[in-house]
Amino acid sequence: MKQPEPPSDPTERSGVTSPEPGLRAAPGPGKVTRPAPRPAVRAEAVPRDALLSEIRFLTVAEVAAVMRVSRMTVYRMVHSEELPAVRVGRSFRVPEHAVHEYLRTAFNDVG
Repeated sequence: MKQPEPPSDPTERSGVTSPEPGLRAAPGPGKVTRPAPRPAVRAEAVPRDALLSEIRFLTVAEVAAVMRVSRMTVYRMVHSEELPAVRVGRSFRVPEHAVHEYLRTAFNDVG
């Protein structure tokens, strides 16, 4: 007796289908996860008249060196959206202007 061929789509094989486009089936029965949200970049972080090619982006290590804090502090600031950043692959890039603006406002708050 001939066995039926398994379906080529893995979601058909497991019996779990995604209820909405963009959602992924998670491990476990009936669990669905959403894609991780991208960090928001605030509009005031980049001057409106600046061309994208003129914006200088800094790595987390460079931002930490400029601010004289640890890299973990910079990551916390990026994740809490205190400091706007762009995600490139698995790393973050921070517009240089945003670092200077943050330091300027922080300096005014203290003194």
